[in-house]
Amino acid sequence: MCARISMTQWWALLAVVYLSIHWAATQHHRKALYPSAHRIRRGTHTLINPTFQRSVEDVNLLFEILLAGMQIGDEEHATVIPDEELASLRSVEKLEVICEDVLPKSLPEIRRLAAELAQRRRPLGWQDFERTVLTLVYATQTVAKITNQHQRDLWTDALVQLFKAVQRDLKPS
Repeated sequence: MCARISMTQWWALLAVVYLSIHWAATQHHRKALYPSAHRIRRGTHTLINPTFQRSVEDVNLLFEILLAGMQIGDEEHATVIPDEELASLRSVEKLEVICEDVLPKSLPEIRRLAAELAQRRRPLGWQDFERTVLTLVYATQTVAKITNQHQRDLWTDALVQLFKAVQRDLKPS
């Protein structure tokens, strides 16, 4: 027995198919570059999806912290800010959370990020731009520590890809 579909049912079915395709495409474009930003382990809701830079003063503070010799820790070590006065600032807590809990630290994670950034056609949001620059800093610090030439070459390639992504993002449209 073949059931006949009315014109209203046909349009409803077509609308459902269209909406499901649209939803899937939207979810693909909203894929988080930094998924761990939404899963902070420290347990405070104020640190979910943390961002350090909210003003020009914050940008200047980050620049000062980086110039002071901040070392972004890996999975085993904490982030170190050698200047005690800068390290004691309350706003620096968010920067430490970003560096320790949000940034990718392994080569496969950083290569995944670089590949996603290479495919991206839209400019980065300011949160993702901040995290990409900090990941670039982390990768640079890591390359400087590696003695194995093969590992150094792999990390350098990832570093170059991140740099190109930042450079592409800064170019005017």
